[in-house]
Amino acid sequence: MPQKNLHIIIAEDDDDDADVIREIFNNNPSFAKVSLVANGEELLHFLKNAANENPDVILTDINMPILNGIEALQEILNHNDLKNIPCFVYSTSINPSYKQKCDVLGVKGYLIKPYSYEAFAEIPKTILSSIEE
Repeated sequence: MPQKNLHIIIAEDDDDDADVIREIFNNNPSFAKVSLVANGEELLHFLKNAANENPDVILTDINMPILNGIEALQEILNHNDLKNIPCFVYSTSINPSYKQKCDVLGVKGYLIKPYSYEAFAEIPKTILSSIEE
């Protein structure tokens, strides 16, 4: 049964990529709410703020200023209230050590950041198929 009305939070420091990824998720009927933050530190602040409901899915870039995606995920996946939220990373980097760190942390998916709008449109589908398993 496909999930609907999902809330995703996305950590992305590149304004152009952030605009595209927000639009892609806003246009997908399974996602009712899209929250956007600019780095791992903002992601942690959002998740730890009691005024915010926990999202259903987390998607984070890896290479970001202040606190990168992997550092943020280390804290998220060791936090009792957050560790069951499916987490995904996406990056332009196909760095085996990043992928290994993500596997060890229990990240649901390691996605390569695409270069075309059409390929960006596949990201929600990939995430949905992974969390429906």
